[in-house]
Amino acid sequence: MTEKIELGRSELRAVTAYAVACAEPALPIFERARPDDRRPHDAIEAARAFAEGAQRSKAIRDRAWAAQRAYQETRDAAQAAASEAARAAVAAAGAAFLHPLAKATQVWHILGSAGHAAYAFELAGLAAPRPVADPVVVRVLSRYPMAPDGRGRVGELVRELDALLRKG
Repeated sequence: MTEKIELGRSELRAVTAYAVACAEPALPIFERARPDDRRPHDAIEAARAFAEGAQRSKAIRDRAWAAQRAYQETRDAAQAAASEAARAAVAAAGAAFLHPLAKATQVWHILGSAGHAAYAFELAGLAAPRPVADPVVVRVLSRYPMAPDGRGRVGELVRELDALLRKG
């Protein structure tokens, strides 16, 4: 049986706010490729609303699924940087659904948006901003095992950030 982790609503909101802060700067990369497609933007806005006090709702999941379709469409169109930016938006919305289970895979709910956004910037040949993680986010992260192996370049970026944040 997987160990449970204490996770309060305010901590979940802080994690989601961090995920939004990581994903949002990558939106222009997506919007340059798909200027009329608001799905990643809408996913980030739904996550932001939760981070700012709204209830966690099906609307967040619905917008995340819509952003996931935007990711798939840009991936299939060989728009790699835009695809990763959309993936960052999906991950930002997913942060609101971090589970209190001591599983390494849950680290993706905390840092996935940062990894996908960083990769989007890398693919676009741009310098990625590094939003500062609130101490609450670092405390939550430290309750989970280290990020798992795999997931290619994004996985490498997530593991690097994970190690950096845990060092303090």
